[in-house]
Formats: sequence, C-alpha cells, structure tokens
Amino acid sequence: MKKKIFIAAAVIFSSTAEAQDSTIKMDEIIITANKFPNKTSLTGKVVVVISREELEKNGGKDLSQVLTEQAGLFINGANSNPAKDKSVYLRGAKTDHTLITVDGVPLYDPSGIGSNFDIRMLSIDNIERIEILKGSQSTLYGSDAIAGVINIITRKGNAKPLSISGMASYGSFNSFHGNTTLHGSKGKTDYKLDYSWYKTAGINEATDTITGKHVTDKDGYQQNSVYAALGYKPSGTSHLQAYLRYTKHQASLDQGAFTDELDFTAGTRNIQSGLKSEFYFGRTQLNLNYNYNDTRREYIDDSVESRNGFASYSRGVYSGREHFADLFFISPLTKEIKLTTGIDYRSSNSSQQYQSISFYGPFKTELSKDSLHQRQMGVYAAFVLATKKGFCAELGGRFSNHSAYGNNFVFNVNPSYLIKEQYKIFLNLSTAFKTPSLYQLYSEYGNADLKPETGLTLEGGIQYYSKSKSINVRATYFNRRVNNIINFYTDPFSYQSYYINQDKQNDHGVELESTLQLCKTSVLKLFYTYVDGKVSTKNAGKDTTFFNLIRRPKSTFGLSLNFKIKPQFYISTGLNWVGKRTDISYDAFFNRVELVLKNYLHWNVYAEYAMLKNKLKLFTGLRNITNTKYTEVYGFNTAGFNASAGLRFSY
Repeated sequence: MKKKIFIAAAVIFSSTAEAQDSTIKMDEIIITANKFPNKTSLTGKVVVVISREELEKNGGKDLSQVLTEQAGLFINGANSNPAKDKSVYLRGAKTDHTLITVDGVPLYDPSGIGSNFDIRMLSIDNIERIEILKGSQSTLYGSDAIAGVINIITRKGNAKPLSISGMASYGSFNSFHGNTTLHGSKGKTDYKLDYSWYKTAGINEATDTITGKHVTDKDGYQQNSVYAALGYKPSGTSHLQAYLRYTKHQASLDQGAFTDELDFTAGTRNIQSGLKSEFYFGRTQLNLNYNYNDTRREYIDDSVESRNGFASYSRGVYSGREHFADLFFISPLTKEIKLTTGIDYRSSNSSQQYQSISFYGPFKTELSKDSLHQRQMGVYAAFVLATKKGFCAELGGRFSNHSAYGNNFVFNVNPSYLIKEQYKIFLNLSTAFKTPSLYQLYSEYGNADLKPETGLTLEGGIQYYSKSKSINVRATYFNRRVNNIINFYTDPFSYQSYYINQDKQNDHGVELESTLQLCKTSVLKLFYTYVDGKVSTKNAGKDTTFFNLIRRPKSTFGLSLNFKIKPQFYISTGLNWVGKRTDISYDAFFNRVELVLKNYLHWNVYAEYAMLKNKLKLFTGLRNITNTKYTEVYGFNTAGFNASAGLRFSY
C-alpha cells in the first residue's frame, strides 16, 4: 500500500525530470576549457555544466549519482551500496582515463593500481558547480585526461561579514545527511568553513545466494568532510587563498560477488592542502597553484568465520602522497588572440604493505616509499583565437618529461565557427597520455620499461541556439584511439606475472543533447548517448580484436523536466534508461565467462517548497519509484525504491 501511495503522488506531481534551472543558460561562462573564463559559444570544446541549483535539487543524491545522469558519463556502482567503489566511465573510456580536478588542480591517488582519484572523497555539499570537459585534454591538464576532465569548482564566500547555510535530511536505509557552512568577508580578508556528515546503514552489498547457511548483514557507510579556506586580497589586482580539505570515510564491505562477510572494513583518509593565487599585471594574469594530496587506505578482515575461503585474517595499508605545482600566464596578444602558457611539476610516492594469516601460515609483503616514487614536469602553451565574424580556434601543445620513461609530446587543435549567433560547427583533434602508475612501474609486478598510454581523439558536431533563446541542441560524434594500453600479463612458460604495454583500444560514439524551455517556468532536457568499442591484443603472436567495454552500456537515455508551480513551489521528475551491459565471471576452472546485464529504467521525483523569502526550503526526493530490480555489477545488490526528506537554510 505504501508503495502505491508513493507512485500515485509521483504521477500527480510529475512533469518529467530532475533538477534543472527554470531558464536556459544559452551562453554560459566556463573556465575548464581554456583555463580562463570564456563563453561556450567561443570554444569548440564540448562542455557540460552542472550548476549549484541543479546540485541542490537532486534529492539527497551523492556526487556519483548526479554525474551518472549526464550525457556520455556512466558511473558504475552509483546506485549500489554507498560503500561500493564508483567506477567513472566517460564516453566508454577506462576509469583511469578521466582526470578529476578541483578548481583546475589535478588529483591523483599514487597508492592505487591506476592512480585515479576516488570521487567519494569529494563532498557534494562544498561544490559550486561542475564542468565536464570531454575529449583529450592533456595539453592543459597533463596525464590521465585521455577521455576528458571533470572539474569540481568549490563554493565561494559572499561579501557579507557572516553568512550561515546548511542542510539536514533523513532517508531510506536509516540514512542521515547534514551540512553546515560559515562564510563571509571583511576588508581584505575572506573565509569559508564547511562541515559535512553522512551516515547510512546501507544495504547488503553482495547478492545473497546462501541464505540459511550464513548470517547476512547490511554494509554501512559513514563519511566526514571538512573544508577550510582563508583568502587575502592585498590589492585590487591580486588574491591569495590557503585551503585545507579533509575527508574520512569508514565502510563495511563484502568479500566479492555473492560472498557476504560480517567483519570486513575499509577506511580511507584524504588530506588536501595548498595555496591558490592570482595576480594581474595590466591585462596579463598570473596564476600560481600548489596542492599537497595525501591518501591512506586501510582494509581489515578479522572475521572469525572468514568467507573468502583463504585467509582468516588480513590487513592491507596503502598510502600515497603527491605534490603538484602549476604556474601559468594568460596574456592577450591582440584583441582577438589570447595566450595561455605555463609549467607544472608533479612528484609522488607511495608505501604499501599487506599481511595475512591462513592455513599455510603467515604472509607479509611490503613496498616502501623509497622504491615507489616518480616525478614529472610539463611545459605547455595554447593560443586562443576569437574573431568578430564567429570563427574561433585553439592551438596548443605540451612537452612532458617523466623520471621513468622520458619525454613525450601532445597537442590539440579546436576550430569552431558560429553562424548568425545560432549555429556552431566545431571540430576537435587532440592527443593525450596516461602515465604508468607507481604500482605498475615498481611493485613486485612492476615494469620500469613501461611507456605511457597515448590517445588520439577526433570529435565534431553542430550546436543550435534558437533566436528566442528557448532551444539549445547539440550533436557530437567522437572517435578515440589509445595505444600502448597497460595490461597485467602472465608468461605461459615461466608463469611470471608483470605489466606490459600490449593493447590498442578504439572507441567511437554519438551524443545528442537538447534543452527546451517550454514556458517561463519549465525546462525540458533530453539526451541520448551511444558508445561502442573494441580492443586489439596480441594472442599467440596474432592480433585478436573483441568488444571490451565491460559494465559500460552502449546506449543511455535521459529525459527530464522541471516546473515551478508557484514562485515558492518547485517540482521535477526524471527518467534515466541504461542499456544492456556485458559483465564477466569465472567458472570453477577459472575460465572467463561473459554475462549480459539487463537494461533498466530509473524514475525519480524531487519537490521543494521555499519559505521565509527563500531562507528556508523543505524538500523531498523519491528515487527508483517503480522499485526496478537491476544489476550494476554481477553478484552485487542495488538499491530499490528509496526516499529522503529534509530542509535547507541560509542566513
């Protein structure tokens, strides 16, 4: 009965969509495409923007759930248990081919096998906006940006001496979420202090196939996040800001597909601190950014009744530290040409240890930071041309030097042409690279002779803006080729395992996006994405080609619509359809078995009511209203119907 009531309410309020502004932003100002503020009409790069208003109107979703509902972006595990890892697939690329940045500063995890940063370490409460920059972007951003960049832009303070804002919500699975922010400015000083807390009982992570033989449990998750920033403006032409970001989460895990566990926990702590600075010398801008990133992950399994079939006790600790500095200039050379040029430096190290006790006795392995370290330096430049006749272009290049593999060069060419302020034709040709991780280079399976993975992306399309500013439509085709992909290889004669450059990847696809303003108070948004890919690998001396986009859908579709019934009453619903995916498993003889995961449809509703001149807002979010049963990862559960309700306040 309760389920029917929720569905009926959703139907009554339904306008079809999720968290969109009530007006279309036809020519937004973006930063990520060129490293300086620029209009979307003046760049040929493909950028998707998620505003602060959209983030707030997502009904208690976390960052991964918001991102997975964007065109061309799929986060595997987004709707599984909160403790489950979140794999970022941008246009079907590998998880470590999408670079995560915060305020333009690249983030890596030197302790991981692929060195990609865990997006669970970023609190959605402290985000002002998100810019998703697609296509190869290594010219400006360096390693890992083969598929694109997800730039998280943090919230800023306001001009008042003291402002307070926050939110509190409660939802399904006994989930609590709270946030409080203090921010303001006085004289030459500005500040911001933000604290976020999230705790949930979760769901049973692994699918249960042995009920009656073992006790199953829910796998909970808890996250605490603190962000502090202090800014100083010594003059009207300069600004300095020091910041500290601390995140810690604790999670209960299971042993793997179909294997429950009662006492397997994971704890992760991430600290980021640094300095951001801007200086203006006439029309020339100088930016100097420094960031220190420290990550520590610990996994402990000390269950008396171990279910992994091997160790009765195990503990793994993985630490990674990285220094990153970026100095760049933005200089107008003429009225139509701007030059961005800079130099960045990255130094990282890691220490790892693992120990276990099993039937065969104790086992221990350890790698120190003295053996797991690397450094790289890059010099880059990009010319941006914007003419009054509508022709725009960017031409750039980067030269990099790495302590292990030496030198490499990447470039980008991005022309576009805006016709009569309505039609934009764009074409992008760019290369990118992915540095081998410390684990791939120097672990017990390491290979110090590894080369970087290198990608070449070609994309092009057309975008239409209506004269009335009520329609915005974009169609994009992309083709991405990646060489020297790093694989884990076992020699069939010596049985020795190590990493090698072996595969070639070729992906292509189409993205269709449209935003339609139906009236002053309602916006409809639709997207469709198709991506296909294959890998070519050497097998017995011959090239073998096969489809390999495991757990990534070929097709995704999203439809959304918001509606302001009254100035204080906002409601939206959204449909998100995910097509079939391929997953893999292994039989009793360790032979690889391919499986097909069925497609599924998510229907979500959000409602918000504002009071006290918008200083207090009550909201509720209903997700997976039809209680659809589906699988994201074979052998693991996903959330059924769930809901949350709460309030937001500002003073």
